[in-house]
Amino acid sequence: MPTSSANIDGAAGFHEHNHRHCIERGVRYATDSCLNAGLQLTPIRQRVLEILLTEHRALGAYEILDHLSSDGFNSQPPVAYRALDFLVQHGFVHKIERLNAFIACNMPETQHAPAFLICRVCSVVAETHPELCRGVLGRTARDAGFLIEQAVVEVEGVCPNCR
Repeated sequence: MPTSSANIDGAAGFHEHNHRHCIERGVRYATDSCLNAGLQLTPIRQRVLEILLTEHRALGAYEILDHLSSDGFNSQPPVAYRALDFLVQHGFVHKIERLNAFIACNMPETQHAPAFLICRVCSVVAETHPELCRGVLGRTARDAGFLIEQAVVEVEGVCPNCR
C-alpha cells in the first residue's frame, strides 16, 4: 500500500495546504543551512530531498531510487542510502521505522522530537511536534534520572479521512 504524508507546516494535520510553499521552503532551508555549516548539498542529496518534498509522502529507498533513475542519476542503492543518511543526520528528513520509509521534515529549522501519526488504513503519515520532554514521558524520565536526548514516536491509528 503506498504511503503518503500530511506534512503540514508546523502542525499535525490531514488537510490541504500550500504544497508549493513547503517544497520551496524545504529546499531553500537545506541549501542555506548547508552553505552556512560548510556542508555539501550535492546534486544527488538535493534531488532526494526534492523528491521527498514533491511526493509529499513517506517513500522507501527503492522508490527514491526509481525516481533517481528516471532523472538520470546513478540508481545503485548506496547512492540513495548515502544521500538519505546525510539528510537524516542533518534534520532535513526523518526515517519512519514502522514503514521503513523516509519523509521530509516539516520543521527542519527547529530542534524537535517529532511524533508521527500513521493511518493503518491508508498509510498517511502526519508529522506532529508534541512536547515529549515536558509531558508524562519527560516527567517519567526526570524521575528516573534520565536525560532525554532524542525521541521519535510513531503512533498507528485511523486518520480523519478514513474514519
